[in-house]
Amino acid sequence: MFSWPTRVYWEDTDAGGVVYHAQYLAFLERARTEWMRALGHGQETLRAEHDLVFAVRAMRVDFRAPARLDDVLDVSVSLSGCRRASLVLDQAIRRGGSLLLDAQVRVAALGAADFRPRAIPDALYAELKSHETKIAE
Repeated sequence: MFSWPTRVYWEDTDAGGVVYHAQYLAFLERARTEWMRALGHGQETLRAEHDLVFAVRAMRVDFRAPARLDDVLDVSVSLSGCRRASLVLDQAIRRGGSLLLDAQVRVAALGAADFRPRAIPDALYAELKSHETKIAE
């Protein structure tokens, strides 16, 4: 499981100092991006070397408890399904040991030039498949 730390800043919160619900999606996106970068496949590398981008196709999010201004958060990413043209990622946001949010995110593989669905290149698919933790539903 990959983990990315972040802190809640003023710009992430509403007037009450609680993280605005849409900002959690940005935290999840950044963690997915950093997960791919840690595997050696940053966004620019995917585009330049594979003519590939990943775009969110579907998302299920369960908000369990609020994060607040100055909280230190841990955003995790785990690949639960790797198909030829999509990935399913399980993600969570925690503060200390407390689960604040969990999500399942399905991303589609698209051609960077035309944004049409396409298969993940074989070598990249094999590498990603090796990180799969379970079969996606």
